[in-house]
Amino acid sequence: MSHTPHELAEEFPAEIDKMHALKQSDPHFAKMFDDYHDVNKDIHRGETNVEPMADDHMADLRKKRLALKDQIAHMLRAAS
Repeated sequence: MSHTPHELAEEFPAEIDKMHALKQSDPHFAKMFDDYHDVNKDIHRGETNVEPMADDHMADLRKKRLALKDQIAHMLRAAS
């Protein structure tokens, strides 16, 4: 499979250890982390036409990914 862009390790390269620790210690963070990756995978499948989808559905998924990314970034900042 091709490289999936927008992985959290690429979005927050300096926070990889913190993300790992939060996944282990915070169930809410772990769920958001998993949800982000599921949505990101769905977007990638749509963008590469592995699983074509309507433009409005793609836009909704991108908004959801952005909201999850914002929440994850907030939790990473709060954990500093």
